[in-house]
Amino acid sequence: MNVDRYFDFFEALTFAALVGLYIWHFQAIDPDIAIVFLFWLVISFFVHHDTFKTIGWRADNLWAATRQGLVIFVIFGSVLVLVGLFLGAWQHPPDHLFSAHHFVGYFAFCLLQQVTLNSYITNRFLSSLKSPRNAALLSAAVFGALHWPNPVLVPLTLIGGFAMTWLFAKERNILPLTLGQSILGGVIWWAFPIAWHHSMRVGPGYYSFTNRLMAW
Repeated sequence: MNVDRYFDFFEALTFAALVGLYIWHFQAIDPDIAIVFLFWLVISFFVHHDTFKTIGWRADNLWAATRQGLVIFVIFGSVLVLVGLFLGAWQHPPDHLFSAHHFVGYFAFCLLQQVTLNSYITNRFLSSLKSPRNAALLSAAVFGALHWPNPVLVPLTLIGGFAMTWLFAKERNILPLTLGQSILGGVIWWAFPIAWHHSMRVGPGYYSFTNRLMAW
């Protein structure tokens, strides 16, 4: 690696480490500290001369990116539905998937995750490693690690993270990835017992979560 490639690599790892530190420590002190990450992203995009195309905010390849990811998201979604039926989720209709208020809010959250994961971290790994496969693997490992200790989300975000970062490396567009993640996230919440995923909490929040629905 040359100096710039080293910098890109360690910049992304440092950012991920700080996000992890926020989840496990600073979030409990002052959640508003998260605004630092927004400034970090904006400054980094500016310094690296990123464009809407390079960060995946684009329409020119929207159909190609959607078509590319459609098969994978359908397969993942079908497997999750089958798992949910096997675990008895059919007793609890996924009403949240059809709630516009809930879906819009979760879509916005997934969009923020895609900007962080792909527009920023995967882009930096792509520029430093020069290997789409290695960049996708490392990005997925970071994504999965940040969902620790959730036993449902860690393996699923590792697998799904690799798929999404690989798709992004081939067609840089985060819009279909955000939609796909939003739908799959809703299906995951429904498919697995809340006693397993603790309402999709990560970090200390996973341990502190209590709910009268924990029996399911």
